[in-house]
Amino acid sequence: MTGTAPSRSQAERADITRSRILEAALSEFSAHGLAGARIDQIASAAAVNKALLYYYFESKEKLYEAALEMAAGKVRDSNMAVFLREASPGERVLRTALNHFDRILSQREFQSLMHQEMIRHHKGESGALPILVKRVFGPIHVMFQALVREGIASGELIDVDSLQIPMAALGANVFYFLSAPVWRLVLPFEPLEAKALALRRKALVEFLGQALFIDRALGAELAARVLADTPMPDKLDPMMFKSFGGDNERTK
Repeated sequence: MTGTAPSRSQAERADITRSRILEAALSEFSAHGLAGARIDQIASAAAVNKALLYYYFESKEKLYEAALEMAAGKVRDSNMAVFLREASPGERVLRTALNHFDRILSQREFQSLMHQEMIRHHKGESGALPILVKRVFGPIHVMFQALVREGIASGELIDVDSLQIPMAALGANVFYFLSAPVWRLVLPFEPLEAKALALRRKALVEFLGQALFIDRALGAELAARVLADTPMPDKLDPMMFKSFGGDNERTK
């Protein structure tokens, strides 16, 4: 059979090239924003010419949207894997909180892009935030709320406002990282060094195991299990320290 359809190897090469462009774009956009990012730099980092970049994505704006959607998709898939795991609701709540902490550690680009999108939305500019909420964060919120209600109904989790549990489980992570410049002045150690981060993620899960579970012994047992089989990311993004106002040299 003859035709113009690409061979499997051609299609695979195209997918690899497209992924390489998206990764380079993610890095450039997270560092410089949509307005400041340079297409030349993205093409150079991806080892492609500008014509090929435009062939795949047509414009800088569409490339930005594709890169942001790729990063958000990884967040969605990671969360869904936790929500659908074979485990009790309480254990999945603990795993969701830890997954969120580790995402902040290892996905600095996504954190930066989301911050930029929230600023654009606050200014009334058109952006990708409403689309991301509809496709990613909305479904995650619905499933997390359902998970919490299931845990409360089963008698595993304390009976409180169901929205407060996600806020407590995830909000503490956001506060710690965004407040890193203040913690740096208050604490006698660097809050973003590997040792401090390992202690903080451990304390997060252990605290939730005690605070959210009716049976505290069960909560402590589940917290220990979650920590034991979820090691801290071994390759932290070095740019994370600059993102939160730190000096990466201090973490070595």
